[in-house]
Amino acid sequence: MFHTRRNTLIEHAGWSYFPLAFIARLPFAMMTVGVLTLVVAERGSVTLGGLNSAAAGIGTALAGPLLGAAADRLGQRRVLVPVGLVNATLLGAFILVVRSATPDLALLTMSVLIGATAPQVAPMSRTRLVAIITRKIRPADRQKVLSSTMAYESAADETVFIVGPFLVGILATAIAPWLAIAGAAALTLVFVTRFGLHPTGRLQAGSTGSQDQAPARELAHAKLLTVVAGALGIGLFFGATLTSLTGYLAADGDGDRAGLFYGVMGIGAAALALGSAAFPTRFSLTARWLTFGSLLLAAAVLYASARDELTIVIALAILGCGIGPTLVSQYSLAAQLSPFGRSATTMTMLGSAVVVGQAVSSAVTGAVVDSFGATTALALPAVTAAFVVAAGIAHAVATPQPERDRQPELIPA
Repeated sequence: MFHTRRNTLIEHAGWSYFPLAFIARLPFAMMTVGVLTLVVAERGSVTLGGLNSAAAGIGTALAGPLLGAAADRLGQRRVLVPVGLVNATLLGAFILVVRSATPDLALLTMSVLIGATAPQVAPMSRTRLVAIITRKIRPADRQKVLSSTMAYESAADETVFIVGPFLVGILATAIAPWLAIAGAAALTLVFVTRFGLHPTGRLQAGSTGSQDQAPARELAHAKLLTVVAGALGIGLFFGATLTSLTGYLAADGDGDRAGLFYGVMGIGAAALALGSAAFPTRFSLTARWLTFGSLLLAAAVLYASARDELTIVIALAILGCGIGPTLVSQYSLAAQLSPFGRSATTMTMLGSAVVVGQAVSSAVTGAVVDSFGATTALALPAVTAAFVVAAGIAHAVATPQPERDRQPELIPA
């Protein structure tokens, strides 16, 4: 998949890199769902569970780009390892706090801290791989390898964001809700630390010196901000879908099965994300975003009209086919639009947008479930899918036609 005439990206990164990076990003995907599930189970309120997920998202939104900027300046090792250790400790303590008589406000504060210290392995991994591509891959092959790499990374994200909730559902149903958070803490302690210490952690997509970095104001370019808005929409979609699904199933006492149902979406998501690397160059990234975003919207309308589990499962399967290529397109655009020396910052901006969108949407959807009922909440994913399409239209407007048709080259080595 990452083949060039002379070598492979896998050989440059190391054969252990990809499975390590995959497992290391699992705790991040389990965090918001695990917090939601545990709070609902222990405190008996979907609204409070959604608020805690939102609090974790707020923490990520506030700290994520700052951690990315620190990694651009100091290197990933100096950031990921200490942050991962703090996050693992907070996750472990959260189990005790949520089961105690601690006031809700203190619980929300702790959720903010958990989000703020969440190690964003996915954007850090993209940054490392882009650095390898710009330094090790021949210029003639870079764009093809970048496309395949972003397709894989997005497929990995999709799989993890499905597997994470799936694991939470399995553990919560089979054993206890607290075990999901305990598992996330253990995975963070072992695998995030190992990922931080991996030799690729020394790599930067640009120079580490601040004098070689593009000015921070370039991160506020309209084209890049529309991509960040699109990633926010993806997060909003994730949160609305999972929480509305949880509320719908909880009405019959089966809320713990939400992670299992949610896993259905991962089948099409992973397959189509990986398959997007085979799309022809003339099928531009913006066109892919609009095409598959529209499929996402159509499937979300079907989901909104569902009143039985079979229809929900069918809608979730189709939703996966739309979400995968859409996310691939957004991250590929972000890699191309990232200002020089700001790759980790750019990728964490997208990662933070996904998480804060998921968390805020979880809170809003939870409130809708409690106030208006689960069937009303089923309509919210369609609203978020419309936001994804609108962001894609805004990106197309901000990007001239010749530029949309051209596949930009990466920064030369």
